[in-house]
Amino acid sequence: MASRFVISRDAAGAYRFRLVMGNGQTIAVSEAFTSRAACVNGIESVRRTAPEAVLDDSEL
Repeated sequence: MASRFVISRDAAGAYRFRLVMGNGQTIAVSEAFTSRAACVNGIESVRRTAPEAVLDDSEL
C-alpha cells in the first residue's frame, strides 16, 4: 500500500493531516488548520515542496 495523507479533526475542532506510510506508521503531523480547505492546501504544499527539500542537520 502506498503512503497517504489522512485528514482528521482534533479535540479543539481544528483540521490536521497526517502522512501515513503503507505500513500504517505516521511519519508527519501537520499544524492545526481552521478549515478543511486550508488543510488540503497544506497537503498540496507538502506535495509540491517535499521532492526538493534538503536535509539540514546543522542544529545537531
